[in-house]
Amino acid sequence: MAKLQMQKIEIIALLKDSKNVIERLQRRKAVELINIDDDKLIKMNTSSEMAQFERSLATANSALEILDKSIGYKPPLLEALNGRHAMSTASFAERKKQTDKTLSMCRSITDCSKKISSYKADSVKAQTNIDTLKPWLSMDLPRGFKGTKRTSAFIGTLPGIVSAGDVEAALSGDTGTATDIDIIFSSKEQTGMVIVCGKADEDTVFDRLRDMGFSRIMSESSQTPMEETAALKAQISDNDKKIADCTDKIKSFSDKRGDIEFLIDFLTMRRDKYDAINKLGVSQSTVIISGYIPKKYVDGLISEFDKKYVCAVSVYDPNDDDDVPVLLENGAFSCPVEGITEMYAMPNKRDVDPNPAMAFFYYLFFGMMLSDAGYGLMMIIGTTIALKKFTVEGSLRRSLTMFKYCGISTLIWGALFGSWFGDLPQTIASNFFGREIATTALWFEPLNDPIKLLLFSFGLGIIHLFVGLGVGFKKQWDEGRRFDAICDVIPVYMTVLGVAPMAASILTSVPAVYMTIGKYLAIIGVILIVLTSGRSSKNIFARFFGGLYGLYNTATGYLSDILSYSRLLALGLATGSIASVINLIATMPSNTVVKTVCLIVIGIAGHTANMGINLLGAYVHADRLQFVEFFSKFYEGGGRPFKPLMANTKFIKFEKENIYE
Repeated sequence: MAKLQMQKIEIIALLKDSKNVIERLQRRKAVELINIDDDKLIKMNTSSEMAQFERSLATANSALEILDKSIGYKPPLLEALNGRHAMSTASFAERKKQTDKTLSMCRSITDCSKKISSYKADSVKAQTNIDTLKPWLSMDLPRGFKGTKRTSAFIGTLPGIVSAGDVEAALSGDTGTATDIDIIFSSKEQTGMVIVCGKADEDTVFDRLRDMGFSRIMSESSQTPMEETAALKAQISDNDKKIADCTDKIKSFSDKRGDIEFLIDFLTMRRDKYDAINKLGVSQSTVIISGYIPKKYVDGLISEFDKKYVCAVSVYDPNDDDDVPVLLENGAFSCPVEGITEMYAMPNKRDVDPNPAMAFFYYLFFGMMLSDAGYGLMMIIGTTIALKKFTVEGSLRRSLTMFKYCGISTLIWGALFGSWFGDLPQTIASNFFGREIATTALWFEPLNDPIKLLLFSFGLGIIHLFVGLGVGFKKQWDEGRRFDAICDVIPVYMTVLGVAPMAASILTSVPAVYMTIGKYLAIIGVILIVLTSGRSSKNIFARFFGGLYGLYNTATGYLSDILSYSRLLALGLATGSIASVINLIATMPSNTVVKTVCLIVIGIAGHTANMGINLLGAYVHADRLQFVEFFSKFYEGGGRPFKPLMANTKFIKFEKENIYE
């Protein structure tokens, strides 16, 4: 398969059907809408409606978060593997009737949460006041006491530890001012006291206290500290009761969690619907919808809309200047790696879909780099269970399927190289049964012959690069640039194939006939590169030096590209070596029972960690070999993905979405 052919679609429907048409398009997720910009048409402004939906959506999301926190809801560990709940349109329409009631419930939940926050803040403030009052509890006067008709009272603190005599001496001075001083508490930081003096001496006493650093308590309370504390504790107790009541009210909605989830998805759909309405063009009695649609969906959409609405549907091919979106469609083998391509860049309108060519090599290289049959078997079992037991959908399903195929490749390569959790079969045989197993490899063990694997890796790399060049050749040929296709690809094939046996002879013996053939191929390839690389220039000298520059680029570029495939050897050896070290450490104890326990415990922990680390390494480097080495030979990218109007929901999906597929 490949890129789906896109067409432009224009739907002219009655204005009274506009919302129903948009809702149906949203359920079908088959059309990407285009914003219509025509001065002759009216544009609908739905910003106020969208703002209202945004506010309601924020309330619903907040209510769900509050409810989950209150009831201690935690999704099951593997809940993420389950996709959205399928729902019929009839069931959706029935539940839609309850959304106003659910939204009111959400507002009640958020109101309760706000009250709880207010009560908690009030209690914190009250507790702070209680802590402030603790040193004054022995005082039987209100902190706001200012004196009587004939006396003035000062209640407050002086810094540090101060005695009543010191204060009295400082206040009386040479005037003999009469004061009564009562120390309430004393600490390193401050001393609390009550000072009483005659009304006539109030100003004098106050001035002298201020000079001493006296801090007067500013309070209007008519209660003693003991009475204030009791009132504050009662206030906290009352707040706790109100908090409990609000919490119970929130928990009473625990069985309505599904309704809130439905409301969130419903509001999301409504918001997206009104956003789509902004893109429409409206006349006095009709609405005009324009967009892109995959050609394979056209007949189904026209048939359905002709039955449902009074409308006119026009479909035509886009112009060369149109920003046409890209939708990929591949078979079961290639589809899982579409996410890898999307992570790099979507193909543009001139590109071919690289996934069919890339998929085989991606699985192949991933398996070689992980290269342990035991790890591959675990990957196959884990992904198969996840795909069968859970309703996985979307990109997660695609990724799990990709890792399943990678696991199959890993199992095959591990069996060929004789790696089953490293050398676990040999370790068990020698340590527990006294037998020696020479090898379990169906082909050879890389640790015993790394040069063989290195040369094999380079050979696979050359094939991979040649396939990329072949795709580029076909692309140029189909575009009518046949001479360019021949000049850009054939000389490179000849040069690389010619140099390969001579380079391999550095590491191993190569038959003389291959060396001879390679020498002549390389000479012819080099001459062709020099003659054709500078063909765009009209000056003969510019062509010659352009050819030399092209030869330099070819030599250095393909040398570095081919050397990059040595990572197949490096990562493959790393996985097996670390796994064998884990087995060695696990069987170090001499006691058989202890050795068995260690093998189980250390083996599980060590192999799990080793598998995780090397799985990540295989994933990253398999990506790199595609992005840097493979894509650079033919792929431009720069396209944008097809983004149809759809029900972009989190919790539900329609049983029948795109019925045109």
